[in-house]
Amino acid sequence: MTIQEIKARFGIIGNSSQLEHAINVARQVAATDISVLIFGESGAGKEVFPQIIHQLSARKHGPYIAVNCGAIPEGTIDSELFGHEKGSFTGAHESRKGYFEVANGGTIFLDEVGELPLNTQVRLLRVLESGEFLKVGSSKVQKTDVRIVAATNVEMQQAIAGGKFREDLYYRLNTVPIRIPPLRDRQDDINLLFRKFAGDFAERYRVPPLILQPEAQQLLTEYRWPGNVRQLKNIAEQMSILEKDRTVHRETLLNYLPPDPLTRLPAVLRDEHQGGSEISERELLYKVLFDMKKDMNDMKALIHGIMQGDGHNEEWQEQHSHLINKLHEDPGHFITTSDPNVRIHPPVKPQPAASGPIQEHEVVEEVLSLVDKEKEYIRKALLKHKGKRKLAARELGISERTLYRKMNEYGIH
Repeated sequence: MTIQEIKARFGIIGNSSQLEHAINVARQVAATDISVLIFGESGAGKEVFPQIIHQLSARKHGPYIAVNCGAIPEGTIDSELFGHEKGSFTGAHESRKGYFEVANGGTIFLDEVGELPLNTQVRLLRVLESGEFLKVGSSKVQKTDVRIVAATNVEMQQAIAGGKFREDLYYRLNTVPIRIPPLRDRQDDINLLFRKFAGDFAERYRVPPLILQPEAQQLLTEYRWPGNVRQLKNIAEQMSILEKDRTVHRETLLNYLPPDPLTRLPAVLRDEHQGGSEISERELLYKVLFDMKKDMNDMKALIHGIMQGDGHNEEWQEQHSHLINKLHEDPGHFITTSDPNVRIHPPVKPQPAASGPIQEHEVVEEVLSLVDKEKEYIRKALLKHKGKRKLAARELGISERTLYRKMNEYGIH
């Protein structure tokens, strides 16, 4: 089967050389039983490639099961993958087959494999090495003949270095890697994809198709598309429903594009000066809290110096001038905060030493709790998304399983 025939069969749109290379690799490995690891950003279309591999293989008549590892709570993922025996844990009222048993003779697709807990990674490694597994609560070894295709949107080498993913499992899965290019690297395909989506939605909603003006087409290709093909399709659907004028200008399109997608939180930011290291939202929060605490300590030192009358020390004078300038430039920097756990009484403006002894000084009460801040963020995200954990987890920049664990840990329901 040619690449063009594969694209037609599986609905793949685009002529990017990187995309066609990925399709060609999938076509070549399909005839084998080796494990494949698919790399690509969220929304880039990774889920299509396991289907290509399965349908072009000798296992095409066997089961095909897709599992989102990041959406299964940590406490139940072993049961979901490998099954369990009756009475093996609270609520196990009967025996249950896991995905590896059900998919025997076929293919199992493990999406977001980087989210697997370490204990589950050990079990998965055994399946890859020997085809054997144990049900939860059982001592009887079972065999399975399953081809594993995995996908991830995280940097696996960083996960390995951080102790979050086993190196031996990585090399077992990564027998053949397939890299799916992000949409921003497929600029010639963007307008083609938009026209296809606009035509599909026009037919579905029985409206005339959208027509992009040249400046709008240019904006589409210049935009970075952090959500990749999924985001482009979502915007095409929104515009197909909401826009009465079917001719789309640049100004109209700007209303549907986030203005600065690289700095929106919660997101993973990259510091170019630190070799591409990732800074999570939690680390940003730590930095804000530590900076706030440092400012509080500096202010207390300033007040103490004034009360002691140590106005002739050069080091103290320099600190005094810096903090006073900072206070003049941004008074709210020291006396305002949205955190209800940090209570700061407004400082009394210091008087010159010649006016007499200082009778009043700033009182700072610090209650800086990272746990409380985490609870607050989780509650806000759940409230914003009306209790939908998947959307809340995406808002917080963590997996749904991690959110589920945090909710149980903090008693949030």
